[in-house]
Amino acid sequence: MKVIGIGDNVVDYYQDRDEIYPGGNALNIAVLCKRYGVEKSSYIGVIGNDLAANHIVNSLVAEDVDISRIRKAYGPNGESVISLNEDNDRTFVGSNNGGVQALIKLNFDETDLNYISTHDLMHTSLYSHIEQDLPMLSDKIAISFDFSFRHEEAYLKKVCPYVDYGFFSGSELNETECIELMHYVKSLGTKVIGITRGEKGALFLVDEQVYKQPIVEAKVIDTLGAGDSFISMFLTHYHQHGNVNEALNQSAIAAAKNCESYGAFGYGLSKKTNLSKKLV
Repeated sequence: MKVIGIGDNVVDYYQDRDEIYPGGNALNIAVLCKRYGVEKSSYIGVIGNDLAANHIVNSLVAEDVDISRIRKAYGPNGESVISLNEDNDRTFVGSNNGGVQALIKLNFDETDLNYISTHDLMHTSLYSHIEQDLPMLSDKIAISFDFSFRHEEAYLKKVCPYVDYGFFSGSELNETECIELMHYVKSLGTKVIGITRGEKGALFLVDEQVYKQPIVEAKVIDTLGAGDSFISMFLTHYHQHGNVNEALNQSAIAAAKNCESYGAFGYGLSKKTNLSKKLV
């Protein structure tokens, strides 16, 4: 199985630790799918030319993610500012609004499209801002899309017909609302729909059947990246084996393990540290 993440990347700046960690939904999925056993993982996105961008590149290389089609621009990389509350839940307290990514659109040429089509599955998100390209991309490859908390009708009608896997963050929704949302998304053309709900677990709709997956207990250090871990393991396991229950169980285990370390997939680096320092 070959997976490609397309779109958003950031560094997550932990104020209390004065450290940056590579992140962003599309980038996280590319890295974590590779960790979970896919044959090849790739990433296309726009990075800056600062310390944060260099750290992202070094981290991707260390994780054996193909970055041959990455775009590098002059300007600051995207950065989110993170605080942890007393329960070690992540709280976003600020950002630089995507940095240079906010100024430069990903324009896919024929070489990009041919490259993308060599993969089995691509993942992107609302933070990647490539909705207008989904009709074209869906002719080339199966698409996974993270809607996060966004589920207004007009947006769903724009995106869902071109998406095979749709994921939502639904901690603010009750179970009935989640099930109604999943059925509506399916009616628009998305085949597999999942809603992660924090400590309430996850709900999935596959082939008209609703699946409920409880969380796995963990020694929580940091919840950043737990949802992306869940999605990555589900995509890796289900796309290859087709067993929903097994995929969900493995996804819950992966999410729990991810909560036991800082960052979406590690590689914390002090803002004061020279990049010659070994990554950890």
